[in-house]
Amino acid sequence: MPHDTSRQAGPGEWFAPKRYGYGSGLPIAWQGWALLAAYVLALAGMALIDGSGMPGGHALALGLVLIATTCLLIIAARHTRGGWKWRWGKD
Repeated sequence: MPHDTSRQAGPGEWFAPKRYGYGSGLPIAWQGWALLAAYVLALAGMALIDGSGMPGGHALALGLVLIATTCLLIIAARHTRGGWKWRWGKD
């Protein structure tokens, strides 16, 4: 479903809101894309830690995934146009 990206992102708006449901849609500013890219790179690094065979690597990688995901969700919630709330389509 397409997102409303017709207007420019305002200050602090990095993500478009979802049209239906709760949460963020796609990034609408370079900061949102940079955050998403950093998250994906962090996950790739954690996969390397998990597959390294070092003792405790799996637990360390899992803990880091949880921390990175929590940070992503908090930042996305704070920088979504209109905030996170339940949406039913067009306003």
